[in-house]
Amino acid sequence: MDNYAIADQFSLLAKLMDIHGENGFRAKSYASAAYNIEQLTAPLISTERSLMADMKGIGESTAKKIAEILDTGHMKALEDIISKTPSGVIAMLEVKGLGPKKISTIWKEMGIESIGELLYACQENRLLLYKGFGAKTQQNVKEAIEFLLRHQDRFLYAELESLVQELAARLQAVWPAHRSEPTGAFRRQCPEMDRIEFVSTIPLAELEIRLNTGEGEHFRQIGQDQLEWKRDQQPLVVFYHAPGSSFGTCLFKTSASAEFLEGWKSAGFGEPDSEDESEIFHQAGMITIPACLRETAGVIVQAGQGKIPTLIVPEDIRGIIHTHSNWSDGSHTLDEMAAGCIAKGYEYLVISDHSRAAQYAGGLSIERIREQHAAIDALNKKLAPFRIFKSIECDILGDGSLDYPDEVLESFDLVIASVHSNLKMSEEKAMTRLMRAIEHPSTTILGHPTGRLLLSRPGYPVDHLQIIEACAKHGVAIEINAHPRRLDLDWTWIPMAMEKGVMLSVDPDAHAVDAFGDVRYGVLAAQKGGLTADFNLSSLTLDGFTDWLDNRKSSRKS
Repeated sequence: MDNYAIADQFSLLAKLMDIHGENGFRAKSYASAAYNIEQLTAPLISTERSLMADMKGIGESTAKKIAEILDTGHMKALEDIISKTPSGVIAMLEVKGLGPKKISTIWKEMGIESIGELLYACQENRLLLYKGFGAKTQQNVKEAIEFLLRHQDRFLYAELESLVQELAARLQAVWPAHRSEPTGAFRRQCPEMDRIEFVSTIPLAELEIRLNTGEGEHFRQIGQDQLEWKRDQQPLVVFYHAPGSSFGTCLFKTSASAEFLEGWKSAGFGEPDSEDESEIFHQAGMITIPACLRETAGVIVQAGQGKIPTLIVPEDIRGIIHTHSNWSDGSHTLDEMAAGCIAKGYEYLVISDHSRAAQYAGGLSIERIREQHAAIDALNKKLAPFRIFKSIECDILGDGSLDYPDEVLESFDLVIASVHSNLKMSEEKAMTRLMRAIEHPSTTILGHPTGRLLLSRPGYPVDHLQIIEACAKHGVAIEINAHPRRLDLDWTWIPMAMEKGVMLSVDPDAHAVDAFGDVRYGVLAAQKGGLTADFNLSSLTLDGFTDWLDNRKSSRKS
């Protein structure tokens, strides 16, 4: 172990002590020790133990810890403080511009425990509500996190989409006579993936020559028909070469899951062979199965029976449900949010700012709710026939109760009930909270039901079937939160919800006008679950949505 590795342990100990707010003098002494160890010219590993304490800037206490590291490879004081620090908090030390003091605020005051959560908070303007975090700092933190995330092994669909489009355009421009199409997990619209894949008729040798700029790029050919291309700070790109006569076959095979392909084989359809992918399904006597549905074997049976549903598309969204204005943690005014909706052709907007328990997000007091409702009434008169619905994203409290008295909740057109605090729960605790909230007469939509953040934070454990059945019983819709880091409810549970007659609601959870576009990612995820427009709340027309709310309120009162 060299001096730098030893110094790193002292440096980390000092930073973690500052994050925990422990003895400042000792933390500074460890930071000083780290600096002094790095300046030593003699390697500590070959230095007599009895001489260490007399070395410049070391001292007896530091010398003992150095000896401990050399003997065991570890420092107990560091291991102890690491054991009581979330790994995501430690990872924040890698974010440029974040020191221990700011990380302490992020963790202890904001309740954020991972880099992904922190990025999400930046996107929601949460940092601006805390001392020491201005707009410039928040933007710098956001950019630093995005840089870090580009180096991870897995990526969100939304993070790769523009890169895939750019690469597809480049292939078309350079080789206009050849066919190249995205495939793999991206073509199946998986919410997250570890690579980009293309099927192409372009010879692999040509690809390597023309794509290679010599700037941190690495190529590896596997057999005769596969080329891997890795660029610094970019995901792995895999090219599958296919001659034109078997292009459809290669596209079919590479854009389906292993389970789907095994089901295809078991159904007796044999080895596909075609230039055109759709011809493969025609030969099998079935309609074409959209790539997004090629995850399970069950869809093959559905296709054979002609039962593939007409999937929801972004154009089916008629209104924007679940948005935040600058009354809580959004960036834009009510007027600006409404104008953004109207400009995009939507018929209505559901404003659902945070409730009072979400102090970190500027949650609304009862008095401010009255003020906002008055402002919405005035805007509705001005903007008719467009309508703004009065809503709230109401915190589900620790015992499952909602964040306002019943008479306040009844003043809203609809209530989105969500868990935002105390996310580290057992399934029993989570279900107790959720079930009580679902049973409340004012709960209209269950927001992001597991609280997950993809690639950053797993959701709290829940019994999805029990939740779906409870929502069916009480007439509660379940949100498909369209933020690319949420996509919660997960697509795998959509078929069950539809089977039980539960309405889903593809909602962007938008904190700014430009975030309305996230609804598209919710639609893409919903397509994987076979969602149809008639089961999606935000696909209802203004009159349809109004009627649904009125009918639901009447049924809950009876």
